[in-house]
Parts: sequence; structure tokens; C-alpha cells
Amino acid sequence: MFQIDAASPADLEVVQGLLSEAGLPTSDLGVARPQFLVVRERKAVIGAGALQRFGAAALLRSLVVADGHRKRGLGRQIVEALEQRAAEQGVGELILLTETAADFFERAGYRLIERSRAPAAVQESAEFRSLCPSTAVCMGKVLTAAHSA
Repeated sequence: MFQIDAASPADLEVVQGLLSEAGLPTSDLGVARPQFLVVRERKAVIGAGALQRFGAAALLRSLVVADGHRKRGLGRQIVEALEQRAAEQGVGELILLTETAADFFERAGYRLIERSRAPAAVQESAEFRSLCPSTAVCMGKVLTAAHSA
């Protein structure tokens, strides 16, 4: 059995290790301070995802599930939990960059958008400016009132 909840400061080292193993950016985490949710199985962190807020929009980033725990629907559940949290915080649009998971996010309702169509504040993030290559696919999803119900 697993649970999804807010990451504690003690979880962040494990999360950073998972991100590094998956080849995802970590160098800006101290400055960007995204809000992480983690998946725990018997108290061990086995997955994570984060929101980095920019006013009414947020960057969905750092989605990772540990090797050996993939293909169990955990990624989808993390995304749903992040969407719920974003809606509760008044975020109306989620933006993400991905090099490997466009199909996964498309199945979750995200649509391809031009990087230049992302909100200006999101475009100013380190994730957009330098951490994710220009070949990364940009996707977005408008959150509806149904997400907060």
C-alpha cells in the first residue's frame, strides 16, 4: 500500500537522488523551491512530483518513479494529486517540459504548445531558460473547476 503526501525536508535528499538517477534537473531546486509531493510505500519514498508556481500558472516538474516501481500507475496518481493541489491553490494552467514522456502526459490530458505560448513568468524559470534543452516538448493543461471539486 502506498500514500501520496507533501514532502518533508527530510525527503528532499531522497527525491534529489531519484531525480538524478532519472536524468532530471536538480541544480535549481534550492533556488526554485518547488512544492513536492512524494509517494511512500512502507514509509520509503518511491516517487515524487512538484509544482513550481508562477501566479495563476505553475510548472509541473520533477515527476519521477523509482526503478522497480514503474508501470503501477503511480506516475498518473502523482500527476492527479499535483493537479488537485494546483486547483486548490487557484492555479488555472499547468505547463511542463518533457523529453521522454509526451505520450504519458498526452494521455493525462496535456496538449502540445509552443514554448513561446507558455506564460512569460514560466518562460523565465531556469527550467525553461537553461535546464531543459530546446528539444524538450512543451505541454500545457488548463485546470477546470472539476479538478477542485
